[in-house]
Amino acid sequence: MTTVYKIPRSVLVVVHTPDLQVLMMERAGWQDFWQSVTGSLAHEDELLRETATREVREETGIDANHYDLRDWGIENRFEIFKRHRSRYAPGVTHNLEHVFSLEVPAGTTVRLDPAEHLSFRWLPYREAAALTLSWTNRDTILALPQRRGVGVQ
Repeated sequence: MTTVYKIPRSVLVVVHTPDLQVLMMERAGWQDFWQSVTGSLAHEDELLRETATREVREETGIDANHYDLRDWGIENRFEIFKRHRSRYAPGVTHNLEHVFSLEVPAGTTVRLDPAEHLSFRWLPYREAAALTLSWTNRDTILALPQRRGVGVQ
């Protein structure tokens, strides 16, 4: 039997309301680790926008096709947390993450996948940024006021 490893290419999708309330979710299996939507490509040919749309639907129940999903045209390279490296091929230590944002109306229903997240909160963007341990997630959230309405078409 062949081991299937995660692809070290992923998306980060910061879901927010027009007044910059940011959706933060507590990761299952890692108490007090709060994050935005993240996820790896399902296969090498999956388009980044498809990955973002799929991950938003899987993790939150939100259909990104009905809202403003913006490709920021930014990629972050980061070291994979040691606790997760066994999911990647031997020797893989870094991931390349592509950034998106998704603006949804206030009051949008969120349905978490309990296998991935335990709970969620809508927080003002500065509070959301302070809550996450991920520097890429923090920096993206803090850039929301400047980046709103700016994306790669």
